[in-house]
Amino acid sequence: MLKNLAVAPLLLALSVSPQALAANSAPKAVPITQTVPDAQDVAYPGTMTLDIDASDTMRRAYRVTQVIPVASGAKELILLFPQWLPGNHGPRGPLAELVGVQFFVDGKPVEWKRDRVEVYAFHVMLPAGAKAVTAKFIHTSPLASNEGRVTMTPEMLNLQWEKMSLYPAGHYVRRIKVKPSVTLPQGWTAATALDGMAMSGNRATWAETDYETLVDSPIFAGRYFKKWDLGQKVTLNVVADKPEQLEAKPEQIAAHAALVDEAKLAFGANHFDHYEFLLALSDKIGGIGLEHHRSSENQLEPEAFTDWDKQEWDRNLLPHEYAHSWSGKFRRPARLWTPDYRQPMQGDLLWTYEGQDQFWGLVLAGRSGLQGKDMVLGMLAQWAGGYTQQPGREWRSVEDTGFDPVFASRKAKPYSSLARNEDYYTEGALVWLEIDQILREGTGGKKSIDDFAKAFFGMNPGDYGQIPFEVDEIVTKLNALYPYDWAKLIDTRINQPGQPAPLNGIEKGGYKLVWKEEPNPYAKAAGDFSKTLSLTNSIGLSIDKEGKVTGARWDSPAFNAGIVTGAQIMAVNGVAYDADAMKKAITAAKGEKGTPLDLLVKRGSRFDTLRIEYKDGLRYPWLERVAPGKAPTALDLLFEPKRPGAAAKKAK
Repeated sequence: MLKNLAVAPLLLALSVSPQALAANSAPKAVPITQTVPDAQDVAYPGTMTLDIDASDTMRRAYRVTQVIPVASGAKELILLFPQWLPGNHGPRGPLAELVGVQFFVDGKPVEWKRDRVEVYAFHVMLPAGAKAVTAKFIHTSPLASNEGRVTMTPEMLNLQWEKMSLYPAGHYVRRIKVKPSVTLPQGWTAATALDGMAMSGNRATWAETDYETLVDSPIFAGRYFKKWDLGQKVTLNVVADKPEQLEAKPEQIAAHAALVDEAKLAFGANHFDHYEFLLALSDKIGGIGLEHHRSSENQLEPEAFTDWDKQEWDRNLLPHEYAHSWSGKFRRPARLWTPDYRQPMQGDLLWTYEGQDQFWGLVLAGRSGLQGKDMVLGMLAQWAGGYTQQPGREWRSVEDTGFDPVFASRKAKPYSSLARNEDYYTEGALVWLEIDQILREGTGGKKSIDDFAKAFFGMNPGDYGQIPFEVDEIVTKLNALYPYDWAKLIDTRINQPGQPAPLNGIEKGGYKLVWKEEPNPYAKAAGDFSKTLSLTNSIGLSIDKEGKVTGARWDSPAFNAGIVTGAQIMAVNGVAYDADAMKKAITAAKGEKGTPLDLLVKRGSRFDTLRIEYKDGLRYPWLERVAPGKAPTALDLLFEPKRPGAAAKKAK
């Protein structure tokens, strides 16, 4: 009877006539009207002034006064906050941190409204006769990492102009003139790629520039500062938490100078009038590695110089960002170049922007000596080994991961091995490695990726504009070096899901991927630094020092036992968890007669003892030489320095 009563409402609903349903309200959509003009390649009249007070290290607030001239007779000024930030590959302008916004004409406040659709746009109403608008606002820099990246500490700051300025809509940003100035804390020194710096007390001003160049020229400033000339008009500018952390040895600076030399030899031309490495040695300011045409923003650990040997694993950052001056800045995929910071950037060719740069960053690190051969091979092994264990490859192509920064916003994912992340970086690099090895193999060693680099990057010495490209140009330039079905190779490796792990470049280079019970040099150093235990390639977990699971590989033995991210391993085979106990237990479980692996796992308020069915022991990826003889393999030759005499010196 109760069952029949439950069905009655359903029968009643089914009996409602179509006429009755037609009487329901059915609204029509309100058309969206575009009220913000698209950018045009025309000059904006007059020059903006942008004055930022960055002296409040206590509250970490940047106070901004910006004056924007307006055309005669204009009734409205539309100002934009940068949304699509270069190098971020997604719409990441931190609009929520822009507060206290007010606009004035002749000292009197004027009305403004945020655009209903494009919320990064401000419509400012102008009274008759207005000649300029003064904007006043505050950029409230994050105070803690859970609010965003910390950019100011009591010892240093990283000022990024796009986070604390507005620009007029309707113009290419390179056609908008601006005169910038910044008030620094007393006694601090600033470094930037901007030209014409002058100091008056603690206020710095720079020559008039365009808004595109301004956004591409951030500032690092600090209480403790030192710089070194690396040659070729390249400077290493360093700020640190403590003065003693700036004590670099001559050989350490020489390795950075070698990086500058090796890049010029590889690419055939420099595309800057001067270049500024901006480097923070700090564990207080937020981590960063961000490319610009004439500079780069970088953060390394405070002991990068003073504990040089232990930091080798992390020294790929500066080579990566420096190579971006060529790959990503001078040569840029056509749809990743945009006329302003409103037009969306399209990431289908990020494997050529970031992937090629990831490749060159590794090559230049090896050639310059910033990283040794074992470390470089260890990084390659980590990338390649990870892709042999990635179920997400079955459904998602490398090209599609180029859109990940837009919709995933670089947040953590529940199952990244199935979802895939921004794999255009490292898988892109492995594809470029394969391209190099095909060139070497096909030409009997007469041609290599260096020849492609000179053809692709080496034009127009000194030009620091941008030359966009499509993939067809890559195919054409490769075919000029060695005829091959490059288009098919790229389509298969990049555009098609379901591909095997990208090991061809490694194997053609005279090496193979093997598995060992100890981590390779790169994996060991990185794990020791982060105090994490990586078991991704064995039971399928990564675990922090407290036993908390920070990652679980989809369809791995641990996953199938019910262990996922957020769980905490309390005990291993009845003994309190620690990393050594876990590794010993996995080893003891190896083989058919191994001891079962039982874990006491806490998830929320629940405790469970879970058995993991796994018999293959610890597994860490390595690259192992298979080529006969002692002569350098094709992969070895890729990392050989090109500076005259450097190879002989390295051999000694």
